[in-house]
Amino acid sequence: MREQVESLDIRDVTANWVNSLVLTAQIEDRIKALADLSHTPLFFGRLDYRHAPGSELAEGARGEQFYIGRRHVHDADGDPMVIDWRAPVSQPFYRASKKDPQDVALRRRFGYTGGELTAYEDEHLSDPAEVDSVSRLLQQEIERPRVGPMRDIVATIQPEQDEIVRSGLGGTVCVQGGPGTGKTAVGLHRVAYLLYAHRERLARTGTLVIGPNRSFLQYIEQVLPALGELEVRQSTVDDLVAHVEVRGADSAGAAVLKGDARLAEVLRRAVRAHVSMPTEALVVVRGSRRWRVPAHELAEIVRELLDRDIRYGAAREALPQRIAHTVLVRMEQAGEAPDDRVQDAVARNPAVKAAVKEIWPPVDPVKLVLRLLSDAEFLSAHADGLLSVEEQNVLRWERPPRGVRSARWSAADAVLIDEAADLVERTHSLGHVVLDEAQDLSPMQYRAVGRRCSTGSATVLGDLAQGTTAWATRSWAEALCHLGKSDAVVEELTAGFRVPREVIAYASRLLPSISPGLAAVSSVREAAGSLVVRAVDSPDELAQAVVGACLQALEHEGSIGLIAADARIAVLAPVLAAAGLSCLSPGEETTAEARLTLVPASLAKGLEYDYVVLEEPAAVVAGEPDERTGLRRLYVCLTRAVSGLSVVHAAPLPDALGG
Repeated sequence: MREQVESLDIRDVTANWVNSLVLTAQIEDRIKALADLSHTPLFFGRLDYRHAPGSELAEGARGEQFYIGRRHVHDADGDPMVIDWRAPVSQPFYRASKKDPQDVALRRRFGYTGGELTAYEDEHLSDPAEVDSVSRLLQQEIERPRVGPMRDIVATIQPEQDEIVRSGLGGTVCVQGGPGTGKTAVGLHRVAYLLYAHRERLARTGTLVIGPNRSFLQYIEQVLPALGELEVRQSTVDDLVAHVEVRGADSAGAAVLKGDARLAEVLRRAVRAHVSMPTEALVVVRGSRRWRVPAHELAEIVRELLDRDIRYGAAREALPQRIAHTVLVRMEQAGEAPDDRVQDAVARNPAVKAAVKEIWPPVDPVKLVLRLLSDAEFLSAHADGLLSVEEQNVLRWERPPRGVRSARWSAADAVLIDEAADLVERTHSLGHVVLDEAQDLSPMQYRAVGRRCSTGSATVLGDLAQGTTAWATRSWAEALCHLGKSDAVVEELTAGFRVPREVIAYASRLLPSISPGLAAVSSVREAAGSLVVRAVDSPDELAQAVVGACLQALEHEGSIGLIAADARIAVLAPVLAAAGLSCLSPGEETTAEARLTLVPASLAKGLEYDYVVLEEPAAVVAGEPDERTGLRRLYVCLTRAVSGLSVVHAAPLPDALGG
């Protein structure tokens, strides 16, 4: 297929050089999409239908056989050899069961090792005599060692996951899923499915995946290309709202307050306050004639635009045209016959321009936020009835900067500027947005994301128990309201496929303290000896015990993550180096030669390793501003392991963990 595309000659089929460039770029993208992946097989399953799909289910009717893979593959004559996993005919591979065979006689799974076919397994779904059992190949694929970036799960998608993946483009879906339930993979595969089912529409409107940090985005960046989707943009919330350079940091109290949804109304008031009612008549001179618009008529135009509550910038652009229209009415009343060109000329008249500048002056969102955070009187005027005096004092800078460039903007300030920018000019909306680790966003951050999909839909992924910010989401209903998608469907994934049962049961001891009422994940994987908790007597012994645990983990196949409190990373790095253990940073790709990653607790979210060594849980908890946030951070760290977890500590374990 790739060779066919490479052999295309477009010299005589394009009308001009522009068409030639566009077509050449499309061909290059197609060639990239058809690239071979050495360890990724073209197909992973087969469906034998009792009857050809779409035909009458009559006795004696001939069945049909389909191979299922990541991509559609056809032969030289164009006949399909492998069916795309997203095609309707492939759906029974994920949904069919003994109870509901969906006209499938046989489902075959293929097992691979390093891209080489090594096994297959058959399920006769229409045979009542065959006993229903758990697929060994499915289990082996889930437990396959994690080396390198995150991989796709097309061969192992479960029925409840497939329902979410194939849900329609029109509605927003929120997925609450505990550790190891596959919510991130579900979100990415949902993007791939939507691009398959609505390619033309999403090609026009665009898609976006938003992750918590760049390390996480580096980890997941190969999933969609492996499925042939190359045009999906990835970003963090901070990157989306990068109107200014972030060089400062807020106190916990200030950050929580700046993320409060009440600030949206404060900003709206501040923007609209720039509009002033005209007090003098406007006189427009055209040739020998003078046309007068009284102040009360100007005021009526201004009030009408304010009542329409359109964007500040759009209203400012409409104002000169509305004034010009009023002048044209007077011209017609005087017997003239002006046309649209005259109206445009009047709108550009110096007197009209001067009036618009005075009545509806331009607003710079950055300068507006700067003034709100610096000027006590300005803030008080627009926060009246919304923020208390104490809250206003927390919000304001202690030492106001001289100007925009000298300000030490924080990440929360950038979100406020983004809100103000949208009040002035509407933010461009995309067709679909995937928001991962959503539980950590503030209401104002939700609003920023919501603006990017105001006319589209979203897939929201998260776990309330893993909220590790001071402003973490308390409920999905509240979060979806701030996102502007209050009618979204909330789905819950409770079956765990990554974390061994022994490990998730240990971590779930924290749930009553961090998220009461939330259902614990039920792991489908049993792995005896997957959890080791070792106490040592002193800090000196701790370092050596950590090195020993890492060496023991490295005896196994797969990736190793050493997770520790952020403050401990600088201490552990030289200890590992002295022991001859080189380590990677989060986001760097693991290889067969470099499998150990040193992970600060604050960056562990969303990552996974075959074996995890967790150093000093008490230090992880102590590294956060309050105990509940610290325990949530610990819950995240405890649930990163796929095959085994070793907890090494000198200080007593937190009480919630049974220490």
